[in-house]
Amino acid sequence: MMAIMPNKTRHSRMSAKEATRERIVAVAARAIRRQGYDGVGVADVMKQAGLTHGAFYAHFASREAMLAEAARQACAESATAVASVVAQAQQGEALTALLQAYLSKEHLEHAEVGCPLAALASETPRQAAEVRRATTQHLKEMVDLAARQSPDWGQAAAHERALATIATLVGTVVLARAVDDPTLVDSLREAALKHLRPPAS
Repeated sequence: MMAIMPNKTRHSRMSAKEATRERIVAVAARAIRRQGYDGVGVADVMKQAGLTHGAFYAHFASREAMLAEAARQACAESATAVASVVAQAQQGEALTALLQAYLSKEHLEHAEVGCPLAALASETPRQAAEVRRATTQHLKEMVDLAARQSPDWGQAAAHERALATIATLVGTVVLARAVDDPTLVDSLREAALKHLRPPAS
């Protein structure tokens, strides 16, 4: 009886195709945060990924499908980064570490690798349902992560404070990126940090 061996060539092609798709999504995830959804075109993404424009439709049915995947990737990257900050913080300092990282100059100056809520929230209502769904899920995860740092986690008050914390963080970054006065930027960051930081125990 003849043994049927797996088609290694086909498997390699599939792996290469998946790797290429991931490269496109990674480029698009950075691009949407840097330029906004409307500023991202297929041709530019493919060029930055080192691929031809014509190869795009081997991976995505439409530009909107690519943007939805890019939004999910941007949210996943942000969630991983924030979770890492919290995990590395000393006991009782996780929320303060989260606040400082989110309001840092590095985050303000590098939107392309930062939180998509701050970079894209104003554009999201005009995007496809999949993009809004990814944004909604990311917001819920951020709120839950912040709430978990409260001694009364699980109570309504902790959830409410977390909602206000995330809303303030996002709003502060949006405004700080919008203005051209460095002193005002610093004042926004310091005021937000002062009002959000938990009292010393």
